[in-house]
Amino acid sequence: MAAAAGDVCGSPAGAQPGAAAEARFISSAKGKGLFATRSIRKGETVFVERPVVASQFLWNALYNYRACDHCLRALETAEENAQRLLGKSSLVLPHPEQCSIRKDLHQQCPHCQVTYCSAECRQAALEQYHQVLCLGPSRDDPTHPLNKLQEAWRNMHYPPETSSIMLMARMVATVKQAKDKDWWIKAFSQFCSKTANEEEEIAHKLLGDKFKGQLELLRLLFTEALYDEHLSRWFTPEGFRSLFALVGTNGQGIGTSSLSQWVHACDALDLPMLQREELDAFIDQLYKDIEKESGEFLNCEGSGLYVLQSCCNHSCIPNAETSFPDNNFLLHLTALEDIEAGEEICISYLDCCQRERSRHSRNKILRENYLFTCSCPKCLAQADDPDTTSDEEEEGEGETDDAELEDEMTDV
Repeated sequence: MAAAAGDVCGSPAGAQPGAAAEARFISSAKGKGLFATRSIRKGETVFVERPVVASQFLWNALYNYRACDHCLRALETAEENAQRLLGKSSLVLPHPEQCSIRKDLHQQCPHCQVTYCSAECRQAALEQYHQVLCLGPSRDDPTHPLNKLQEAWRNMHYPPETSSIMLMARMVATVKQAKDKDWWIKAFSQFCSKTANEEEEIAHKLLGDKFKGQLELLRLLFTEALYDEHLSRWFTPEGFRSLFALVGTNGQGIGTSSLSQWVHACDALDLPMLQREELDAFIDQLYKDIEKESGEFLNCEGSGLYVLQSCCNHSCIPNAETSFPDNNFLLHLTALEDIEAGEEICISYLDCCQRERSRHSRNKILRENYLFTCSCPKCLAQADDPDTTSDEEEEGEGETDDAELEDEMTDV
């Protein structure tokens, strides 16, 4: 499913001929893993992958994080992005030419007015799922089944968001629109599945203690909005729970930011030393001011299903990392170390600070959020360490939440 960096509109496919990595079955306990098919150098892009389906988070969109409804490319200019996050409409960014946003290319659906970054994205969405999901003149009608479903989800899944019911809706809509429905059903079946007990745990984690009993309400609203005879199993209590768990297990966080892309472009400018120091100081202060005003939620955020990325297992000493440098849903997997042919390619589900904690602390987070215990070389080497945490870690664990994990998975 590797794709060229500019390709955001085609249909998903398997790894391209000559790809640097491929998925292989490891064991019934561990499932699949991603392995290098040739030597990969540190800093090399292992692959660029387009999701099978993706969607922006609902609260993120409600708070005016404007993104393309298909590829999640940020729609604001870097200056507009900074002005909104800072709450200061008079802010002027230097080097505006380093912003890549092309507002002249933006298009809206003529029926429901959702916005796309280009005609290509509008057409791709229309051909894959938007014919089913277009609300037309009912966009602001609270009684429309899709609006009822979205409102119920927002009321159950507060920020920081880690998943979206609309990712599931786009999966259903994709199959409903497809000529070859079985091909798409098979494409979705590639993703990791869980046991019934694990599915219950994932649903509990996504909804939390307060709303864990509301899965049936979501299923009924989902059925009212999207039922399809060809997918009847997905609408049963067991099938819906499995679909919910599939998205919760395999959904990869996506983060896009025109401001971040502008900063990277400015970093690459060849400037005289004094101008470089002034620009760096300006950017540092800008981020400090934004953090005071808006906190850590800087990106347009959503989630997507990626065939190759979903095969990447966790390691506390990862040899690769994901990012979204193109300001859209194209996922880049980059080598952090030299990787030999045949070696497993692993990412980390933990952020940098969490990876420095004790084995006990790391595995506590992994068990609670991902339902497994790590057996990477670092964890095996620390197997005889006491199952205790320092006072500092105990305090930090109390603050560990989905926001930290989501931030790690949505670097831009």
